[in-house]
Amino acid sequence: MTPIRAESDALTGMGTQRSLPLTAYRAAVALDAPFLPTAAPAAADRRDAPLRSALRLLSTDPVVSRLGLRSDSLRYLAERATETESDAAAARDVLRALLTVRDPGPLPEETERELDALLGAESGLRPRFSPRELPTIEDEFPDSAFRAAAATTLWRGDLTTLAADAVVNAANSRLLGCFRPRHPCIDNALHNAAGPRLRDDCHTIVTAQGTQEPTGTAKITRGYHLPARYVLHTVGPIVQGRPHTDDAQALASSYRSCLDLAAQVESVRTLAFCAVGTGVFGYPKEEAASVALRTVEDWITARPDRFDRVVFTVFTADDERAYRHALDDGTRS
Repeated sequence: MTPIRAESDALTGMGTQRSLPLTAYRAAVALDAPFLPTAAPAAADRRDAPLRSALRLLSTDPVVSRLGLRSDSLRYLAERATETESDAAAARDVLRALLTVRDPGPLPEETERELDALLGAESGLRPRFSPRELPTIEDEFPDSAFRAAAATTLWRGDLTTLAADAVVNAANSRLLGCFRPRHPCIDNALHNAAGPRLRDDCHTIVTAQGTQEPTGTAKITRGYHLPARYVLHTVGPIVQGRPHTDDAQALASSYRSCLDLAAQVESVRTLAFCAVGTGVFGYPKEEAASVALRTVEDWITARPDRFDRVVFTVFTADDERAYRHALDDGTRS
């Protein structure tokens, strides 16, 4: 028996687009297995060693020429990584760029070990926040009419530091992450922190699906070096100008799909959303906040015991203002 079923009865869809259900790829991405890195995290003051090794090992990878670099220049950069903090930062930036543009596919075992040592060390240096320890919307907005206030949180922070059971990534339809080095999107941030296995899992899923990810659906993978055990990947609508009714429906579908999919994984009790559809995808922030609040409110009201906490994570002051405005006014439509 093959680990992935891609036949027609293993596909569900929206219209003519079809989305692979969890049962068809769960085993293929080892979703229920704990992540066991191939190396222990490097000591905080010894991160330069796996950084140098990873750069040297990747110097022969075809991805080097894609960045306009040469193998010898990459090895030289690796050797200089210990000289000054700025040299180390430059070397880390190049390694991040290499992994950002590298196509999915297995890495040599030695390279994988060095990356695990480096990413594990970096993960240990980041602060970690527990969703259960954050104030609820009920705490912060005691007069709000929001019916799910006791089970939800509005939090401004970095999603790569939130130790939720699952976090939501605003993905593109290829589902493989952002391929633009230094692009300040959540897709890049999560893939950079999790490591290259995240892209490999997404590639496994989308290959089995046989088509790009439809708008408004979701997939789930392990989180690897993230504090979150799982990552939910959803494709929101791309909006130019004012959103139409079908845009609002597609955005609501993204939120519902994430909630429905997370509910299929028994160990997920806390779930954190990013601001799906906003930013480069163009959905106006206040309208997106209203759709998010309304959709999650309806879902939790119908299933009040399924999740212990759902977090609306915002990164910018504008994002936070959009949610606060919706909650203060009680307008979620």
